[in-house]
Amino acid sequence: MSPRLHPLALAALLLGFAFLYGPILLLIVYSFNDSRLVTVWGGFSTRWYANLAADGPLIEATLTTLKVAFASASLATMLGTLAALALDRRGGFPGRTLFSGLLVAPMVMPEVIIGLSLLLLFVALGIDRGLWTIVAAHTTFTLCFVTVVVQARLRGLDRSLIEAAADLGAPPATILRTVTLPLLLPAIVAGFLLAFTLSMDDLVIASFVSGPGATTLPMRLYSQVRLGVTPQINAISTLLIATVAVSVLIASLLTARRGA
Repeated sequence: MSPRLHPLALAALLLGFAFLYGPILLLIVYSFNDSRLVTVWGGFSTRWYANLAADGPLIEATLTTLKVAFASASLATMLGTLAALALDRRGGFPGRTLFSGLLVAPMVMPEVIIGLSLLLLFVALGIDRGLWTIVAAHTTFTLCFVTVVVQARLRGLDRSLIEAAADLGAPPATILRTVTLPLLLPAIVAGFLLAFTLSMDDLVIASFVSGPGATTLPMRLYSQVRLGVTPQINAISTLLIATVAVSVLIASLLTARRGA
């Protein structure tokens, strides 16, 4: 028989969930509000979702965000996996501690500092700011997260499989392709998804390194919110929440099926 939860603990738990998810539920409800005033209920309507299809700048910002997130997550996953493999080498290499410290530095460094430093770098090199400067900045920022995830998987890897492949005469490149990478695949996918999410969510760094014609969705939403919240912003936010919820549900179902 499982122990019962104390009433005070239950109340604290419910208040915590209400604090976290109450505003999200209100945002979803008011995305179906017929009134232009988000604080005044004017009846049920889906017209704000229909208006999204006619909002060219918002659609363009969404596509730009998806392009940046996919490109930066792909680069960060590739570079982060290679960095984790390099750090996992037995015996190490000169400068390993410095290399490891530089990798994890963006995790603890304020995003304002990262954005400002990258802006100064691009200006000093004479690089025009645009889509690819945002990709480079997000790759730099998310690389460390992928490295940490893959490195954690490497620590729990069954080394006997790699040693068995080496004993059978497989060269290092073949071992990496046929043994190591398949074993690391769950961590690589998790690192990619984490990098993709961080890139889509970023506002501060993108604000520093973006240029004309390269406005991301968080930047667009922030500029609109400064002029006042509209139900249309609630609608696009609800679509993002629904996308994340469906993705988490699918991942949970796949994980449960694989475990079974």
